[in-house]
Amino acid sequence: MTNSAESIWNNCLKIIKDIVDWQPYKTWFEPIKAVEIKGNVLMIQVPSQFFFEYLEEHYVNLLAKTLKRELGKDARLEYRIMVDSGNNGRNGSMDVPAGNMKMYNNNEMDFPLIINSPVKNPFVIPGLKKMQIDPQLNHAYVFDAFIEGDCNRVARRAGKTVAEKPGANSFNPLVIYGGVGLGKTHLAQAIGNDVKRLHPNKVVLYVSSEKFINQFQDHSRNNAINDFIHFYQLIDVLIIDDVQFFARAEKSQDAFFAIFNHLHQSGKQLILTSDKPPKDLDGLQERLLSRFRWGLSADLQIPDYETRIEILERKMKNDGLDMPKEVVKYVAYNINTNVRELEGALISLLAQSSLNKREIDLELAKKVLRNFVKTSSKEITIDAIQKMVCEYFDVPYDKLLQKTRKREIVQARQITMYLAKAFTKNSLKTIGEHFGGRDHTTVIHSCQTVKDLMDTDSLFRENVMELTQKVQLAAM
Repeated sequence: MTNSAESIWNNCLKIIKDIVDWQPYKTWFEPIKAVEIKGNVLMIQVPSQFFFEYLEEHYVNLLAKTLKRELGKDARLEYRIMVDSGNNGRNGSMDVPAGNMKMYNNNEMDFPLIINSPVKNPFVIPGLKKMQIDPQLNHAYVFDAFIEGDCNRVARRAGKTVAEKPGANSFNPLVIYGGVGLGKTHLAQAIGNDVKRLHPNKVVLYVSSEKFINQFQDHSRNNAINDFIHFYQLIDVLIIDDVQFFARAEKSQDAFFAIFNHLHQSGKQLILTSDKPPKDLDGLQERLLSRFRWGLSADLQIPDYETRIEILERKMKNDGLDMPKEVVKYVAYNINTNVRELEGALISLLAQSSLNKREIDLELAKKVLRNFVKTSSKEITIDAIQKMVCEYFDVPYDKLLQKTRKREIVQARQITMYLAKAFTKNSLKTIGEHFGGRDHTTVIHSCQTVKDLMDTDSLFRENVMELTQKVQLAAM
């Protein structure tokens, strides 16, 4: 009987494969196994109850038509559902008995449909309705408070697109990755808050991967994994923070894989954050990683100097604070690791000012930020000046050393030589050697050119003065 069932089901699959796209076919039909045939009733085995329900919701007409072609107009389909038995590590199966099903009439054929008990909410909100699901969002995390710069422009703009059209865009899933303190959680929750503002009827949920894993383990101990999966299937926009922690939770990955497939196939939006790009995530199932790559992976980088200043100024404005411009520049230049440390340095500075009842000035800033800045007085190097100038003019370092007549490169090199002569103790010969082996006469000519242009070109002079201030701050 098994061979006959397999033969019939394989014939059905040949038809289905020509109708359904490759990815849905691989996801929803390849895992199905034919069990037995009894008269005009074919029994198939599916991996889980949610899998059965998805077939009933999305492919019932297709299944009806293909099976009717094989077994005639009275053909019927029944399911054997694999059941997770909890902590004992074994799986069983459950045939759908006639006494526990109602008949679903689709004018093609009757299909068995399990009557489910009410879905339990892992976030324990009594009397669950979709709109009663707490999104778990921090209302302070909004786009207006997330400063845009070269370091995050792609991720922020993709996030705005997702918020405007959740699930109906090319960025599904949207994977936001980057180091500690760069704003991954802020941006992910800003998307969620914007969705709630623009689409009040959408169900949004933010949850850390650790909470997801803990919830799954609790439901597993209570033999309620289906309730857990069913709850997450209610979500329209699911935000999972720090997915790298799934690496130590194999069974949680299985549950998330099922949830991911259901939501993605249903046109719902997924937003994920991680400390690494998907290709570098170790310990995650390849089938999950392949799905992470379906949408867009956007990185958050360390903010540049100008962006750091803007972050500080926005923070000060929101908190009603005021600091001298030179102090803001000092903090922005010396705290160049991440946004979290930048804000921490500002808080420390303000706290010391309040406790000591003194105004904030550069001297206080240098004193307070010793825990953040490695040294308050350091010798500036030619390499450091080259890096500053390259960053300021957005010029690749290697271009600075090459022989080229491009005006922007030549001027950047001349300014760098001028600053190196002014702020280092190196000889003209040594300075020239740091620029591709140029001689001391080139350095002299460059310094004179900079002085002449500062007298005749106001914009050029402004650029040099700003860079001079950067070097001075760095040397403090």
